[in-house]
Order: sequence, then C-alpha cells, then structure tokens
Amino acid sequence: MKIEEIIKTTTILNNSKRIVLNVLYAQNVINEKFNEVLRPYDLSGEQFNVLRILRGQKGNPANMSVIQERMIAKTSNTTRLVDKLLLKNFVTRKVCLENRRKIEVLITQKGLHVLEELEPKVVEHEQRFSKNLNTEELEQLNRLLEKYRNQ
Repeated sequence: MKIEEIIKTTTILNNSKRIVLNVLYAQNVINEKFNEVLRPYDLSGEQFNVLRILRGQKGNPANMSVIQERMIAKTSNTTRLVDKLLLKNFVTRKVCLENRRKIEVLITQKGLHVLEELEPKVVEHEQRFSKNLNTEELEQLNRLLEKYRNQ
C-alpha cells in the first residue's frame, strides 16, 4: 500500500516527503510489533537495548556514558532506564572504586536469561519484515538507508 493511501491524502507528495513519511511509518510499524514481543517481559525497547549493550560487555561493567553512546535512541534517559531494570533485578549498579562519581552497571543472570528467552522471538520479528525482500534487495535497502541517513 502506498504511503498516500495510508495517510489518506490526495495531495501529490514529492519524493523527499514520501521517503520521510515512509521511513517514519515503517519505524512506527516495526516499533509497535516489537513492543508486542517485549510486552510479556514488561520491557520497553529502550530497556531491551540497555540489556543488549550490557550483555555485549561480556561480564565487564559499563558506566552510564558508555550505555548512552551505544543506545539507538540517543534521547533516552539512561539513568531512568537503568533504575527500572534494577527494580526488575535485570541489572546491578555500584559506585566505581577508582572514581566515585562513576556508576558501573552489570547485567544479572536474570537479565541474561530474559535476553536468551527473547532471542528467537526477536529474530522472528526481524525476519517478518524481511520476508518480502530477497538477499540482494535487503543489501540494497541497507546501503540506501545508510546513504540516506549519513548527511
């Protein structure tokens, strides 16, 4: 379905506007479906992202700035996200011994277990959006989106 049909406009849109609307609409659809995957685990997409970042630390703690710089949504309130994950016992937080102003965050076994349980569901979610494209089209779409976003 064309974006004009989705937003129910009769106005002729130029290509730049159509691309922006298509990307925004696709992002919303992907996020809605992803939130459905995460809902049973009482996780937001941003909290899931923090858990993945911490798992990638391979047992080493990460401070708030490391987490923030690796976040997909750079506007996320990292402290609030970590606080929510603490309440769920998915992470631990402690003051760095060398620099008391620095907070170190580690993923717990419970957090790792949730990620392990979610992994096949996340893969299925990602593949659902790729199924209408062949490998060459997926590679081309990735190249084009990277080119489009790198201003």
